Amino acid sequence: MFPEFEVIPAVDVQDGRVVQLVGGERGTGTTYGEPVEAARRWVEAGAETLHLVDLDGAFAGKRENAAAIQAILDSCDVAVQLGGGIRTVADATGLLDRGVDRVILGTAAVENPDIVARISETHPGSVLVSLDAKDGEVVASGWTEGTGLSPADAARRYEGLGAGGILFTDVDVEGQLAGVRTEPVERLADAVGIPVVASGGVATVEDVLALREAGAAAVVVGTALYEGAFTLAEAQEALDE
Repeated sequence: MFPEFEVIPAVDVQDGRVVQLVGGERGTGTTYGEPVEAARRWVEAGAETLHLVDLDGAFAGKRENAAAIQAILDSCDVAVQLGGGIRTVADATGLLDRGVDRVILGTAAVENPDIVARISETHPGSVLVSLDAKDGEVVASGWTEGTGLSPADAARRYEGLGAGGILFTDVDVEGQLAGVRTEPVERLADAVGIPVVASGGVATVEDVLALREAGAAAVVVGTALYEGAFTLAEAQEALDE
């Protein structure tokens, strides 16, 4: 899935605009313009993969920004992983058949783990299970409901069901530009044999390097890139050293 460690820019869409939330809380977002514009910017800067999230879909349980997402797919010729409001096998396979490379399942995987196996049967390696954690507990429904599961236990379960990778978001530091916590990522990477994509808290190039050292296969970066804390080129240069 990730032959080399990769920095993946986030394009989170709310009400048709790019938004970065703080700690997953509605009403905390900063808006960064139009989705296709943002996506093209990151591709031109060297991104090989884009991380797209329908934030309204994550909260509502159904895809709300399909037009904006489709416009990005039509405009950008890079790999795309997409989450937010994908709740059924038909939703997921339809997106994969239309050019999405990986679907991100959070709430759907928590409520119906078998969905991971069913999608993986026809589209092997295409499911990235989203494990978002607050205080060490996996949360669902747009980060609003606790599940009682630890990230490591949940990840092992989904690996057994055929997940191609785990997207781990440390919600406690998400969107705050306060730095990363490597211990949860390290524990998760040690628990499974599939790739772990880290997200949440990245503020510096050093954070990116620390997550690679912790065992992550890739890192999703949002606020830090939008706020100019560092550039994709600077991150890549540090990774190449």
